[in-house]
Amino acid sequence: MSNSVEYQQSGSVAVITLNDLPVNSLGLDLRTRLLELFRSAVADSSVTSILITGTGRMFCAGADISEFDNGKALTSPLIPEVFNEIDACPKPVVAGVNGAALGGGLELALACDYRYAHPDAKLGLPEVNLGIIPGAGGTQRLPRVTNLKVAMDVILTGKPIKAGKAERLGIVDRIATGSDFLTGAIEYTRVQTVSKNSSDQIVDFKGNDRSHLEDMLKSLHPVREQSKLACAKALDIACTHNLEDGLKMEWALFKECHESPQSRALQHLFFAQRQATKVPGLEKTTLPRAIKSVAVIGAGLMGGGIAMNFANAGIPVKMLEVKKPALEKGLASIQSVYESAVRKEKMSHSQAEMCNSLISGTLDYQDLADVDLVIEAVFESMDVKRQVFSRLDEVCKPGCILASNTSTLDLNEIAAVTKRPQDVVGLHFFSPAHIMKLLEIVRGKETSNEALATALQVSRLIGKQPVVVGVCYGFVGNRMVAPYSREAFRMVLEGAAPEQVDQVLTEFGMAMGVISMGDMAGIDVGCAAAEANADEWKGDPSYQALQFKLKELGRLGQKTGHGVYIYQGREKINDPETITLSVELAEKHNIERREIGQDEIRKRCMYALINEGARVLEEGIANRSSDIDLIYTNGYGFPSWRGGPMQYADEIGLARVVAGLNHYRESLGEYGELWFKPAPLLERLAKEGKSFKDFQP
Repeated sequence: MSNSVEYQQSGSVAVITLNDLPVNSLGLDLRTRLLELFRSAVADSSVTSILITGTGRMFCAGADISEFDNGKALTSPLIPEVFNEIDACPKPVVAGVNGAALGGGLELALACDYRYAHPDAKLGLPEVNLGIIPGAGGTQRLPRVTNLKVAMDVILTGKPIKAGKAERLGIVDRIATGSDFLTGAIEYTRVQTVSKNSSDQIVDFKGNDRSHLEDMLKSLHPVREQSKLACAKALDIACTHNLEDGLKMEWALFKECHESPQSRALQHLFFAQRQATKVPGLEKTTLPRAIKSVAVIGAGLMGGGIAMNFANAGIPVKMLEVKKPALEKGLASIQSVYESAVRKEKMSHSQAEMCNSLISGTLDYQDLADVDLVIEAVFESMDVKRQVFSRLDEVCKPGCILASNTSTLDLNEIAAVTKRPQDVVGLHFFSPAHIMKLLEIVRGKETSNEALATALQVSRLIGKQPVVVGVCYGFVGNRMVAPYSREAFRMVLEGAAPEQVDQVLTEFGMAMGVISMGDMAGIDVGCAAAEANADEWKGDPSYQALQFKLKELGRLGQKTGHGVYIYQGREKINDPETITLSVELAEKHNIERREIGQDEIRKRCMYALINEGARVLEEGIANRSSDIDLIYTNGYGFPSWRGGPMQYADEIGLARVVAGLNHYRESLGEYGELWFKPAPLLERLAKEGKSFKDFQP
């Protein structure tokens, strides 16, 4: 007999304990056993009330979403069936929320008559972040337990709330006070004499709340915000229908979302986050080194942002610069960021002061002798970085991790100047470094497993999403940006307006068009990246010709107020002179200008990105396609609701991508032959009817 759920009786109280560690998810075995034991308690005349609680740190983390794989039939008893039976019980039922109650876990608690919670418990319905809606009564019972406004906040944000707040909002009935949670929960359950069926409750809402919900229903995008729109529809149903009908319509909306591309994309990313830390060749038994102090080389925007990550995690940081004015400017900039955070109520004054106090400056490498980790964030020049690492090798203690924030350069060449290449690793932060979640961890050919494990541990300490990548030009993210940007700028020479290209990409879902991104990063930065990778495009004299011309004219983007676009403060203005330059460059490079449609812009940019991703995957620079998707959704503004470029390719079909590449390979002449040949891996997977998910190196 399964022990995923345990049963005991304390006097007249039946105690049903979820015991499927670590998270007590509502898989088929657990919910079957739960329903069996619950029915036993209902049938037992000696039981007057029922307590449902959990073991470990979780009350219940909700459904086992691996059961949601499309093509799988959900097996009875379904979660809603179990909860509906609990809700209809004639005996009082208490949820003893001993820890986190998330998703189906909170829905289970809502199906009970009362909720008795541990002070440290968290409660939430995060389904909207997985492209689905609460499908086991959450949208119908929560607004009945509390009110419409609270239910909207909890369900539409997907953010969990603490037990104390949940009590104030009416979601929790009592917070435990004694040291023995279970004993308190049993005693609370023992005194409950009245059952409260949700079908007898109505939704409490004010006119303004309902009006706000109706406005939201009109404003939400039916594709980009599909799950949020479905949640809003379900809440509206709760206001106008009885519970029985509302639950049926909620389940129909759940199934509709569950079968959507958006749901597949968001769940793909959910699993990708867990897979990313499973690095081939890195054993779980490998122990990371303790990181109690950190140094950052360079006090510019990147260095300052990196330093703040560690200070915010309570780790002291020494920031080194070679000149005092640069150091003072960097420290002042950090203080300004903290002051702004206080003004915006993102931090308290005391928190900001504490974090700022953990960052100190120095002009002397000897002051770094005792730190556990050094991160270099200097100018993207191999000569400069080699000088820095040679000096660090001299002064840093044995066992200190030496990390480079390089975004394109060969980490192995950097490590070679040290006597400890096993301790050298890449930590590629994304700007602004104290905000962006992504951290590309670059594994050099001699990087030790211990150093790699430490880098992964560091990412957790500072709240980053780590992805381990191999060494090549640009690693994964920036290497793939090159062909994506190439096509965007090339199509401007061919006849598209820059704003047209950017608009197509933002309508696709990108946070920013790649041409605007070039202006933001700096036209000179884009040119430097192209020059560093010149061997790849030596057969194409038109490669990034517009960017090189803009650099020659001193039009470096936002920082000079003039790049592809003109900038007046934060306002971006289209520049007719850019079109004039494009016409001149097209004539110089014998490029025929023509009208280019939205479909071509989208396909050429996306297919070029996907094709390079296939090469990165085949070369082993990325461990799996989902790692590429994490990089692009967390660092490059790719829409999470599409799941990343590789998931997008899987969704539309690799054969379609190959056909598109071959179309442009044939229709664009020599240029097409040079750039649009499908990657061997992409071609092979398409021929076999497989997806990137199927690829195993």
